[in-house]
Amino acid sequence: MSASTRLLGSHRPSDGPLRILAASGQLGYGIPVEPFERGLQRRPHFIGCDMGSIDPGPFYLGSGEMAAPATMVRRDLELVLLAALDQGIPLVIGSAGTAGAGPQLDATVAIVQDIARDKGLRFRLTTVRSDIPGALVLDALDQGTLTPIGPMPMPTPQDVLQCTHIVGQCGTETLARALRTPTDVLIAGRACDTAIFAALPEMLGYPTALCLHMAKIVECTSLCCSPSGRDAMLADLTMDGFTLESMNPQAHATPASVAAHAMYEQADPLEVDEPGGTLLLHEARYQAVDAHRTHVSGARFRPRARATLKIEGAAPVGARCVLLAGVADPTMLGILPEAIAAVEQRVRKLVPGGWTLHSHIYGQGAVHTLAPERHSRFEAGLVIEFIAPDAALARAAAGVFKQNLLHFGYPGRVSTAGNLAFAFTPSEIDAGMAYRFVLYHIMRDAPLDDIFRVESVDIGGPALH
Repeated sequence: MSASTRLLGSHRPSDGPLRILAASGQLGYGIPVEPFERGLQRRPHFIGCDMGSIDPGPFYLGSGEMAAPATMVRRDLELVLLAALDQGIPLVIGSAGTAGAGPQLDATVAIVQDIARDKGLRFRLTTVRSDIPGALVLDALDQGTLTPIGPMPMPTPQDVLQCTHIVGQCGTETLARALRTPTDVLIAGRACDTAIFAALPEMLGYPTALCLHMAKIVECTSLCCSPSGRDAMLADLTMDGFTLESMNPQAHATPASVAAHAMYEQADPLEVDEPGGTLLLHEARYQAVDAHRTHVSGARFRPRARATLKIEGAAPVGARCVLLAGVADPTMLGILPEAIAAVEQRVRKLVPGGWTLHSHIYGQGAVHTLAPERHSRFEAGLVIEFIAPDAALARAAAGVFKQNLLHFGYPGRVSTAGNLAFAFTPSEIDAGMAYRFVLYHIMRDAPLDDIFRVESVDIGGPALH
């Protein structure tokens, strides 16, 4: 019997708390072993792992590459896979390979298959593909069922066609559909972080509001604790609420730290939009069980008539070369943006072609806007991007710009030997392709069952169902 079938057929809310072990907030960056093993000793009913995000920007979605080092991805996958199979409990992983696009899901599955061969494992693997064809997005654009999130502009049809990968963020309803098939390990492409941890509890009959509120907090593991960290997190869920406990005895889930986490990545800390509706936290209560644990209750859920779909898409901009340098001359610091603009105009006459320059002046507002009186008076770091149709042109523009800025003459300069300092050479670094977000939108009336393809396969020979 598969792990999902066993859990769905054997546990009822009246049996006692459902124990959910969150192993990783982003699998592939190192799961601390000792806290994870403490969590396993508590006999969880299933293990959940978030594996990705688009927080690192459009590159990973556009390129299809993983953000985390491959060796660490394998290490973490092996840790959670062996633990789940040993205990006979489901393992649920979402946003495979960082952005959840097809190549990243395939790469994650390939690592799991390789681990299975090395360890002689047998299990049923279910996958959820999240890729969306551009034609479907064009139809939505034409029908007016696409809405931007925040300041995103509406794409043109050409923008959509330039996307290398487009994904939809599946919710609990899709993962529940996948978990109804007998499975031991579920690996989803792009998925809502909450769906990873809320789907099984909701299927078992626990209140949707509590499932989603619990999932929103534990998906980041011990980030909700004081001090925060990456250690495994355990949630005990009942029909009335849930208790949160870090598996690191030094990381404490306090009412203040847990309540503060409701604001994490949210414009509104009291209303959290999910595919199937809105999680309402106006009446949520956070009560200390002891110095280490907090009990949470009171959330409500307002369903919408039909689930909406968040879609994400990235398109290539060009090849990128990055120039790294520092400036310590106080006179030049006072005119740095003007100097960069003047040198750019000079270099455009020397290096023709469709290249662009994007400057980031650390110490003068690269991280956030600073008033001039708060600019550094001592030194500033330069990170200047050059993006062009090909790497050779980007590199040429960066190299010529560097040399011209190095010897740029300005009023009050006291030395002609050079305006820039370099930590190392070469100071121009090829940075691969650059991408931009084209799609960060909500699609209404999306055919979810058609978009999210659920597939199952036996790994290592027929599994025991």
